[in-house]
Amino acid sequence: MIISKHISYKEATRSITAKRLGVENAPSEEHVTNMQILAEKVFEPLRTHVGKPICINSMYRSSDLNKAIGGSKTSQHCKGQAMDVDDKYGHATNAEMFEFIKDNLSFDQLIWEFGTDDNPDWIHISYVSEEKNRNIMLKAYKNKGRTAYKKI
Repeated sequence: MIISKHISYKEATRSITAKRLGVENAPSEEHVTNMQILAEKVFEPLRTHVGKPICINSMYRSSDLNKAIGGSKTSQHCKGQAMDVDDKYGHATNAEMFEFIKDNLSFDQLIWEFGTDDNPDWIHISYVSEEKNRNIMLKAYKNKGRTAYKKI
């Protein structure tokens, strides 16, 4: 099964934590469809813009996996509607990818995840549908040891 031209099913469901804890991380057909839409509408245009591979840190997460990592109870990762990408390969900075998405693509949430004012540690992107996307941009930061968000 393939998610998109540049995302394999294995890559979209890969989780070291799930493997280590023996947690199932298998999406339903609906989740796979959502992942394919996210890839088509956000990842593939970004990949075309960058022109080289982009690291996907996380895409689909089962509710059990999400709970094990301390993810939000309403995480769009659990619906196959979100992904975290990183400039690990050095073809474009996270800030450059954030700006491209912000300026060129429709999204539900676009989150600058920690890092500095110049470059986030990674980018969280979610996509629901053209009609339901909120185009919300947030910056994640730590407040008294907990993750907090502010609108940007």
